[in-house]
Amino acid sequence: MSIESLIRLREKDSRNVIGLMSGTSCDGIDACLVKITGNGLSTEIEIIEFETYPYKKEIRELIFDVSKKQTGTVDKICQLNFTLGKLFADAARQIAGKSSIPILDIDIIGSHGQTIYHISSLKEKADNEVRSTLQIAEPSVIAQETGVTTIGDFRARDIAAGGEGAPLVPYADFILFGKNGINRAVQNIGGIANVTFLPAGCSINEIIAFDNGPGNMIIDRFAEIITDGKHKYDKDGALASKGKLNQALLERLCSHPYLSMPPPKSTGREDFGIQFSDDLYEELRRDNVDVFDTITTVTAFTAKSISDSYRRFIQTSYKISEVVISGGGVYNPVLFKFLKDYLGDIRIRKVDEFGIPSDAKEALAFAILANETICGNTGNVPSATGARERVILGKIIPGK
Repeated sequence: MSIESLIRLREKDSRNVIGLMSGTSCDGIDACLVKITGNGLSTEIEIIEFETYPYKKEIRELIFDVSKKQTGTVDKICQLNFTLGKLFADAARQIAGKSSIPILDIDIIGSHGQTIYHISSLKEKADNEVRSTLQIAEPSVIAQETGVTTIGDFRARDIAAGGEGAPLVPYADFILFGKNGINRAVQNIGGIANVTFLPAGCSINEIIAFDNGPGNMIIDRFAEIITDGKHKYDKDGALASKGKLNQALLERLCSHPYLSMPPPKSTGREDFGIQFSDDLYEELRRDNVDVFDTITTVTAFTAKSISDSYRRFIQTSYKISEVVISGGGVYNPVLFKFLKDYLGDIRIRKVDEFGIPSDAKEALAFAILANETICGNTGNVPSATGARERVILGKIIPGK
């Protein structure tokens, strides 16, 4: 593809864009095909199709394997980067096929990739330690396999500009939900929970956004252990509904140092992943805590850490009018009830009410960010990431 072709792509009135995303839960590849008209504050979207393509068990286990310091060897990471690139390309082809749109009629693919490690804050302050992040699922493979211009590796430029590389979804939240004149919190509950708070009539510089703490990550791991691997998550909160809240345990969990850190901040499986969950579960087993009480309480922990983060970092300055929820946590009624109890009289809405499937929002966000990149627009929110300035995100791999 020539420079002239990229310019023509930029000058189109509307573009067919596929957003690809795999989150910290590593369930599979979310693919969202959307028609995007315009860019920046004039952006309009029409979701054409959405699907999640689950990882095979061996791929999911390999992702967890390479995400650990003890087992993430360079040869495994190197090979999985290209393996996932092919799987992401397959997901793009499949979502295009599902919508009966030829893959070469897709203008852009925006791929977040799969995060395997994220060093957002410097704990040791050592001379050789720098903020860094690594997402794999090689975008060059996606572009080569599909023939479509692909934009990937969105987080690196924000880190180069002094930010944490996360959260990046707040820019898309601003585009999608920032036009109403109300104080709105847009809350995603995926593997990690993250919020974008949009004050009424705010500019992009007034956004408050950060990772609250654990989302489904600890719940999923406890469900997997309790069911001897039969279930990867607590479907419909069935396991948590059998237990009782252990208030002492909840208070201890809520003392985790991450939760009191002021924004900008981000977290991941490095803080709340398998190692944290396994150590906690083993400790509670030794203390003879009822197994169902444990999963009930870690479910409450997710809800309480969200509500506490609002109290600490948002409600000191603003009254929240409503919360818009997305992500897998939407489908857990026990988690949802805890959240309603902790938030009191704040109105809670599901993102589906806005015509966006709950599971699709983050993949949609990276489609929007890819569209901004191709139009030469900045896509980070420095108040959310801590970057020194606004920058254009991602690396552009031309299609055929």
